[in-house]
Amino acid sequence: MMQCTIKGLSIHYEVRGDGKPILLLHGYGVDHRLMSGCMEPIFQKREGYKRIYLDLPGMGRSESAAWIRNSDIMLDIITAFMDTIIPNENFLLAGESYGGLLARGLVYRMPERIDGLFLLCPAILTNHHEHQVSEHVVLSRDEALMRELGHDEAHAFASVNVVLSRKVWKRYRDDILPGLALGDRVFLGSILNSECVFSFDCDRLPEKFCKPTLFLMGRQDSFVGYKDAWNILDNYPRATFAVLDRAGHNLQIEQPELMHALVIEWLDRVSEYEMNPCAGG
Repeated sequence: MMQCTIKGLSIHYEVRGDGKPILLLHGYGVDHRLMSGCMEPIFQKREGYKRIYLDLPGMGRSESAAWIRNSDIMLDIITAFMDTIIPNENFLLAGESYGGLLARGLVYRMPERIDGLFLLCPAILTNHHEHQVSEHVVLSRDEALMRELGHDEAHAFASVNVVLSRKVWKRYRDDILPGLALGDRVFLGSILNSECVFSFDCDRLPEKFCKPTLFLMGRQDSFVGYKDAWNILDNYPRATFAVLDRAGHNLQIEQPELMHALVIEWLDRVSEYEMNPCAGG
């Protein structure tokens, strides 16, 4: 891990590879491993990308602060981070869950610097009473595995995932649980969590974002669903919108093969666009 100081905060991040920068933003309460765990298998077979995995403030090993009261301030920190790490460079952008909300904030603020957007189970509405989501379901369950897990492990695993297999458990244990254990729970629970919104409507874009985009949604996602994301699709004329069955909010560990295929196709579209941007619409 690397460290830089942004607005007086120690921000931890990891850079892998060289080439076109891509900023990868994880969701709420976890850390960069959620994104590196699902994206690195893709980039191990595809060179030419400088992957920037960030621990958001108060998450992973990045510091929190009481003055980070809302997502506007969080967005300010990410913007300052990018201006420090890759000043004046264009980049690709990927965001998962809350990171998908932050990513759309960046598109609103600096669309000219973003050459492609990938939204993985993005948070659209932050008011849980307005979400169009279904109740949590489990579609596949390895009973032998569940008996081996401790009570708390089994409960946490079953409360969010819809495929309870050994393969999914290993990814959940390695990519998600470590970040959950590191986060500043006081900060996450009492400071930022109450104001996880922007002061502006990030989905009311001044102009449509006409660069290659990928929405990847879980059909059984009981946290953010998929219907709300469909309502903003017109903002992205070059978007693929995919809703995968047998996938909840942790789609990346439940449907990794399909995710990899769709991300690779998105990267192909980005490369094509960069060679012929006038065809972007």
